[in-house]
Amino acid sequence: MNTPISVPTAVPDRIASDLAAARHVLEAEAAALSRMSADLNEDFSRALNLLEDRVVASEHGRVIVSGMGKSGHVGRKISATLASTGTPSFFVHPAEASHGDLGMITRQDALILLSKSGESTELADIIAYSRRFAIPLIAITERRESALGSAADVCLCLPADGEACPLGLAPTTSTTATLALGDAIAVALLERRGFSASDFKTFHPGGKLGQRLLKVRELMHPLPEVPLIARDARMGDALIVMSEKSFGCVGIVEDGDRLVGIITDGDLRRHMAPDLLDRPAGQVMTAGPKTVAPDGLAAEALGVMNDRKITSLFVVTAEGRVVGLIHMHDCLRAGVS
Repeated sequence: MNTPISVPTAVPDRIASDLAAARHVLEAEAAALSRMSADLNEDFSRALNLLEDRVVASEHGRVIVSGMGKSGHVGRKISATLASTGTPSFFVHPAEASHGDLGMITRQDALILLSKSGESTELADIIAYSRRFAIPLIAITERRESALGSAADVCLCLPADGEACPLGLAPTTSTTATLALGDAIAVALLERRGFSASDFKTFHPGGKLGQRLLKVRELMHPLPEVPLIARDARMGDALIVMSEKSFGCVGIVEDGDRLVGIITDGDLRRHMAPDLLDRPAGQVMTAGPKTVAPDGLAAEALGVMNDRKITSLFVVTAEGRVVGLIHMHDCLRAGVS
């Protein structure tokens, strides 16, 4: 059995000091992001044009991201975000590039190089390589006139606000701004291409995100398992179908598979009478039931069921033809929430 760790009681003065330090950092970084947002100009759109023309519109190009030190750590995340939103990308370490990994960069690619000062010597070989083979280069740096900024085809400038660290040395504000700008690039490219939830699921099949993006058709019961009966059928037959299929409802159809209504346990109680079993199903049904499309998200279907306090939805095409049924338990078993 694990022994609980004893956490020292915080001293009030220390709490106040800790919170003040944290708030200073958060406020300084938030202010820098606000200034960077206000300073965005046509250079940002030019960078997107470059990436779209060279990478998105091509079947072969990739976005190569590189940076040294903390910029490198941020660069890995930017590259991962680009890749997960449909823009092929990977990170190349600048030191490794100088010892053979430049061969990973082709003339069909585009480069995003990160350096706060713009003077990182480790980037020199990648910069020279990009100029030699006319590989488009986007710089993210504080200094447009730096070696990196001057060499780039497009320079996106970070706010020169200083770091949130009280010594002004530890990369804090600058790395946050770089990360946010990378996110902005990825999302803007995503929106340009009309990247959909379905596309997103292709790159995120696992984990909670993959569960949230499951389609209705992936969880629904197929047509042979769906309780359906004709509108003019007797209620006695409808009850048999409801019992056999065990969904607590039966769909009422015309022309074989066009859904026009539904009968639930509640409908049975409301129409209870001695002649109920001999009445046609069309007289007992609730017309125009709530349905869901097969290509809809299972999470949306679950939301409808929760809002309406029901447990099943018939899955129909745009023409109103029944193709399946999705039950709340199907969604919960798949981890949809």
